[in-house]
Amino acid sequence: MTTSSRLKIGVYVDVANLAMNGGFGMRYEVLRSFACRGGAEPIRLNAYVSYDNERARHDYEYRDGQHRFHSVLRDMGYKVIQKTVKWYTDDRGSQFGKANVDLELAIDALLQSENLDRVLLATGDGDFVQVVRALQNRGCRVEVVAFDNVSGDLRQEADLYISGYLIPNLLPITRADMAKTWGGVGSFARGICYAHDKDYGFLRYLNSFDSDLWKTDARDPDSPYSTIFFHDSELPHDIDSNSLPSRNIIFEFQIQENDQGKHRAVAINCIRTRT
Repeated sequence: MTTSSRLKIGVYVDVANLAMNGGFGMRYEVLRSFACRGGAEPIRLNAYVSYDNERARHDYEYRDGQHRFHSVLRDMGYKVIQKTVKWYTDDRGSQFGKANVDLELAIDALLQSENLDRVLLATGDGDFVQVVRALQNRGCRVEVVAFDNVSGDLRQEADLYISGYLIPNLLPITRADMAKTWGGVGSFARGICYAHDKDYGFLRYLNSFDSDLWKTDARDPDSPYSTIFFHDSELPHDIDSNSLPSRNIIFEFQIQENDQGKHRAVAINCIRTRT
């Protein structure tokens, strides 16, 4: 009898949290590939969505759009767990809707973790800090992917936190020519400044996610990272170069071939990405 040595992965996506915090338009097939890097096997792929029945009764564009989105998720292998929006009236007579999926996501992740080696939580909600701890106590490695307004406690508690902005092609770059591959000359990428001196510095960006993410030294032939030179004149005006280097600022930049100096490529047209 043979046994599989492949890591077993569970992915749990808080769809509304991501969409409202920078992740609208995220490519779910890329998230799946990132979670399953290294040949890991996806045992659970759960996407938790909210659905407003009242709105769907008269807003056909909303209804059809949601159904198409859910169908696409299912085609990618995700199980869609739908929470119906419930409407309430406050003391002032104003109506508000709620469809919190936190409880369902937490219970599913904890119950299903018995058969998992690694859990990826796609959310920035700090309410999941205790869930992360419980999963770790059950022997799971826990990774968190999110975009904006991410809980600091959640980042610190995870075994790995990575901004969704830094994962190649997870969130399309609107300025980019989609025919050009992330990381190639003429393309766009996102990264952080890891070194700075006087009026220039170096950005590090993830070029692929097939290798070990902890190998951050781009000189290592097995590293999935690349580095690129930039001059401060290419930085946006709202960036104080004295604050660099920084892991908290994510830059979106274009890669330009350089035929002068010792750097084969340079970063130009840098802008700051929301985090």
